[in-house]
Amino acid sequence: MKKYNVAVIGATGNVGRELLNSLNQRNFPVNKIFAAASADSVGKSVSFGDSTIKVCQITDLDFSDIDFAFFCAGSKVSKQYAKTAASKGCTVIDKSSLFRLEDDVPLVVPEANISVLKNFKAGGIIANPNCCSIPLAVALKPLDNAAKIKRVVVSTYQSVSGTGKEAMDELYLQTKAKFIFENIPPKVFPTQIAFNLFPHIGDFHENGITDEEYKIEQELKKIIGRDIKVSVTCVRVPVFVSHSMSVNVEFENKINAKEAEEILSELDGIITYSCNNEIKYATPVDVVEEDEVYISRIRDDNSCNNTINMWITTDNLRKGAALNAVQIAEELI
Repeated sequence: MKKYNVAVIGATGNVGRELLNSLNQRNFPVNKIFAAASADSVGKSVSFGDSTIKVCQITDLDFSDIDFAFFCAGSKVSKQYAKTAASKGCTVIDKSSLFRLEDDVPLVVPEANISVLKNFKAGGIIANPNCCSIPLAVALKPLDNAAKIKRVVVSTYQSVSGTGKEAMDELYLQTKAKFIFENIPPKVFPTQIAFNLFPHIGDFHENGITDEEYKIEQELKKIIGRDIKVSVTCVRVPVFVSHSMSVNVEFENKINAKEAEEILSELDGIITYSCNNEIKYATPVDVVEEDEVYISRIRDDNSCNNTINMWITTDNLRKGAALNAVQIAEELI
């Protein structure tokens, strides 16, 4: 089997570390692996299976000798280096939002739209979608194939790990402080996150929508491939890892919750819980370090014909980020 040289940019962050884990756990055919991060992290080590890798700067990498570069360091780094890497024949899989809505850049969830990579050649850029767009696409695309989605209304309940390690530290320290009657003012978030939640992820646009809401709306339209109507409200909740979503889906054609559940339960990468007499549903804690998209509380919306509700939960660092990127690379090889 051919082996590949791989670089992980942003290797010391939450997603970068999880990406290294996914590459190892899925036995990706790695020849050489490189871990790059900011200058502050140079000389540190990150784990890759039973071994460790010394962290270098991105400027130390020779992209002409790298087959796959996973960019997990944010839009600023991607803007500076991604096109340069691709121009040297390296396939870039970018986790930032920078390229997602560009017409000539594939936005890929393998379970939903892998066909867009049919004519992809090495030395290009592939965008990895938003951490909520990925599980939504996994759940919605097969239902769209069956009954044509007309409208989707989503409320997200997003964990702090989506913002990074400093956000996780802020939740931990604020929570701890409350028990000794102290207050730690917010630095990462706009307001207190411990024992609280707020409908504010990203900057606000003039029309009142936030960056995160806009991303999910536009990415879903691009992935599903039709001009479906999408409305999203994004909420940050005091959970360390895993995002959850309440999803209402209206279809053009006749379908009910039982039929939707049957479709979803037969698919790889999805675990469904039946909405019957047994009370069973997935919570954020249940899905940490799990690769699948968990779908529960699938039920008819009695207020509208051909409309269902469901609850989607997934580990945002795995399928919501790192795992999806690795699966894209697997499809390419």
